[in-house]
Amino acid sequence: MPQAKLTDRFGRTVNYVRLSVTDRCDFRCVYCMAEDMTFLPRQQVLTLEEIARLARNFVALGTEKIRLTGGEPLVRKDILELVREVGTYGLRDFAMTTNGSQLPTMAEKLRKAGLHRLNISLDSLDSEKFRSITRTGNLQQVLDGIDAARDAGFRGIKLNTVVMKGRNDEEIPELIEFARRKQVDISFIEEMPLGEISEHDRGLALCTSEEVRDIIRQRHELIPVAKDSGGPARYYQMPDSDVRVGFISPHSHNFCSTCNRVRVTVEGRLLLCLGNEHSVDLRRVLRGNPVTDDKLQQAIIDAMDLKPERHHFSTNGDVQILRFMNMTGG
Repeated sequence: MPQAKLTDRFGRTVNYVRLSVTDRCDFRCVYCMAEDMTFLPRQQVLTLEEIARLARNFVALGTEKIRLTGGEPLVRKDILELVREVGTYGLRDFAMTTNGSQLPTMAEKLRKAGLHRLNISLDSLDSEKFRSITRTGNLQQVLDGIDAARDAGFRGIKLNTVVMKGRNDEEIPELIEFARRKQVDISFIEEMPLGEISEHDRGLALCTSEEVRDIIRQRHELIPVAKDSGGPARYYQMPDSDVRVGFISPHSHNFCSTCNRVRVTVEGRLLLCLGNEHSVDLRRVLRGNPVTDDKLQQAIIDAMDLKPERHHFSTNGDVQILRFMNMTGG
C-alpha cells in the first residue's frame, strides 16, 4: 500500500472513502428519504467503470479502506463486477452498507467476489414496526439475509440501528440480545438532520448515545474498547461476549477530530464532510480527462483543503443539509 498522500488543513490523514453506487433503494426508510422520491437521471450517474476508476485513484493516493454505499448498493445492476474489480486493489478493508434485502441470494457471491465486511441496517425486530420505519421492507427477508451472510463466511458483520424515541428505542435490549445470539456487532446511531422530512419530528425523536448506553447497562456491563476502528463509532464490549456495541453520536459526541474519511456521491460529488455542503465535482474531471488520471488525482488532493474542521448538527431537529441520506451515501 502506498504512503498516504491525502492530508487536510488540520493534519488529519484521509485514508477511508465511501463510494455511493446508486441513489435508488428498494426501501423508503423514514430517516433516509421522502416517501415519494425523485431519483437522478441515468446520464448524471457515474458508470461502474467510472466508480472503479475513482476507487483505483484513491488507492493510489493512500486509501486503505473503501465502503460501497447507496441508496441500496445491491439494487445496482452488475454490482458484482464492481466488487470483483475493487477487490483486486489490495485494500486493508473493503466493506458494503446494505439494507440486507438482497443478501439471501447475493451474500455468497459478494464474499467470493472479494468483499470483506457487511454493515446491515436493522431498525426493528417487530415486522409491523419494521414495515412502518422502512415503508416497504420485509423483516424476514432481512433476517434471512443476515443468516445468509453468516453462512457465506463473512466474519465482519455489523448491524446498524438508527434509534428514534417512541419508535424503536424500547427494542434496544432485544436488539442487543439478537446481536449476541447471532454473534455479530451492532452500532446504535443518532438520527442525522439530512433532508426535509415530514413523517416525524427529529428533535423529539432524538435518542442520544448516552441514553442508549443507560438502557443497555440495566442488563449488561459495557467496557470501552481501546482499539480505534478507524470509523466514527466508539465501541464497547460486554464481559461475557465478544460482540462489540458501537455508538455513532453526531449530535452528542461528534467524531470530527479524528475524521479520516470522505464520501463520493453517485453523481460524482466528492463530499468532504457529512454535515457540510463542501464538495468538488469529480464527474466533470473524470469525463473531461478520460485517458489520464493526473488531473483527477490533483483535484482530489486539492479538495482536502475544503474539508472543514467539524460539522455543527443541531439537536432540535432543524435541517441543515437539504440532501437526503440516500443522496449522500451511508
